[in-house]
Amino acid sequence: MSNGAQFRQVAPVRLYQRIVEQIEQAITQGALKPGQRLPSERELVTQFGASRPTVREALRVLESNGLVRSRPGDPNGPEILPFSPAGLTKEMTRLVQFDNMSMAELISFRMMLDGSASQLAARLRSDEELSAMERTLAVMSDAIEEGYEEFSKADVAFHEAVAVASRNSLIEVCNHVVRGAVLSLISDKVAHAANSTELMRESLYHHQEVLEAIRVRDGLAAARLSRRSLYDYYAGYVPEDEQGLLIALVDDEDA
Repeated sequence: MSNGAQFRQVAPVRLYQRIVEQIEQAITQGALKPGQRLPSERELVTQFGASRPTVREALRVLESNGLVRSRPGDPNGPEILPFSPAGLTKEMTRLVQFDNMSMAELISFRMMLDGSASQLAARLRSDEELSAMERTLAVMSDAIEEGYEEFSKADVAFHEAVAVASRNSLIEVCNHVVRGAVLSLISDKVAHAANSTELMRESLYHHQEVLEAIRVRDGLAAARLSRRSLYDYYAGYVPEDEQGLLIALVDDEDA
């Protein structure tokens, strides 16, 4: 007689996936660290008791996920790589491109992250970290005449310096991922906009306002100005009927 328990059909799992899981677990638990090497392909075949094609497929998946790197002709096993947010950036960009996430959601999330980073940085930053932010803005100013590509690099450096000063590594990683996804989708439009130089000058001014708030340790102002800066810069790339997500993050007196 049934006891009322409900079970789901089991899905077959390919052998290479089990190999991937074991290696991922070893990395997660610290048994394998960045810079170390996996055994050679021949040794992995022996240890896993699997065929060479199965081991190669597992290594291909691990390399695709950014966990290991194999060099052609290298007699050693694949190298364990340090964590990189590149994979997360790629997946988030795909979410937007395939309509699973709107541009408004992506930019509003960046506004939240950047505002939090600026607020924390204002309260926790050191003099050295403040100096690093100042240097990036000096580079941004000079880069306006050089073009959007150089300006964008300095812009990224400023936000990274703020994120570092927030003392929150998760904000730092997420900010990097979201910023990369946004830029991958609209940087070409910004670079070729008729008013590109004007946009860069306005952006520099907003960054200077954020920096001043961080300098005087006014966290609330730094957060507000940071969100407003991103709203002014990116709202035009969001459909009008979706802009409510962004406006909700801008203080009433600034909206």
